[in-house]
Amino acid sequence: MIQLSEETFFEKIYSAFFHQKFPADLAFVVIWLVVSIAAIYLPILNETIVKALVAIPFVLFIPGYCLIAALFPKNDDIGLTERIALSIALSIAVVPLIGLALNFTPFGIRMDSIVISLTVFTLVMILVAHYRRALLPPEERFRVPFYEIAGTLRNSMFPKEGSRVDRLLSIITTLAILIAVLATVYVIAVPKEGEKFTEFFILGENRMAADYPHQIIVGLKYPMFIGVGNHEYRNMTYTIETWATQTEFDTTTNTSTILSMDPLDHKSLVLSHNETVEIPYNLSINKAGYNRVEFLLFNETVPGMNVTGSDRINASYRDLNLWIAVG
Repeated sequence: MIQLSEETFFEKIYSAFFHQKFPADLAFVVIWLVVSIAAIYLPILNETIVKALVAIPFVLFIPGYCLIAALFPKNDDIGLTERIALSIALSIAVVPLIGLALNFTPFGIRMDSIVISLTVFTLVMILVAHYRRALLPPEERFRVPFYEIAGTLRNSMFPKEGSRVDRLLSIITTLAILIAVLATVYVIAVPKEGEKFTEFFILGENRMAADYPHQIIVGLKYPMFIGVGNHEYRNMTYTIETWATQTEFDTTTNTSTILSMDPLDHKSLVLSHNETVEIPYNLSINKAGYNRVEFLLFNETVPGMNVTGSDRINASYRDLNLWIAVG
């Protein structure tokens, strides 16, 4: 008897990836990954319902399915129902763990890092699953019975021996299920708009709501930050104005009167929905006599420079003030 030499590890890898047919279910997953990435990043697709349709399985099903495929390459390891259930459960477990790991890296938990990490994880599991299946005899390899499933669904919904009424009811039931699924996806992808508002805030030098400049010397610059957050469910064009005012407070009527108001600076910016910026700003007063700085935020409508004093403050979309002493 002539004993044949056993294949080496590298020969097995070469044989698995170049001599064996790539499984249909794993090829479908690769195609889904490509479509998902395109729907997330392409300007036209990422604003449509297609993004939600492909991104939800990309996060909640595919990572777990590929992990199960790598762990159980045999057809009789577990049933198809168990594979589907475990795929969803493991996806729910794997994705947060990947996010937790990213939190301790310089990349952080961002959309780009999440997409790249999930893609790399899924592709690695696909390669492992294909390699492990290729080592098995063809009859023992797991495969998704696409044709059998389609035939079973077709025969159960549209039986050949059924009456015309039964077929009509099957069609109506199928349409109702499709409409329910599409409605659910639409609700997830296009959630109801919440309260519309704009954040407007000022921060000290250390980006904290403290350490604001109060004692000001003429001509010196005092660093701080002006923050704006758009939650208006649309792109917004904002204008920020800062004014130095001399204000007199009447303790009898508990009201303030603006004696003079001079412009310091203004800036325009465009923010998309849910975008927040913190703009560096150097507060500088060029002459004494002022005791308050007004920070005014306007949206699309900015009044003319002839509107000053309390009228301009009241015309602003949001306003903040900082009491100061100029020396």
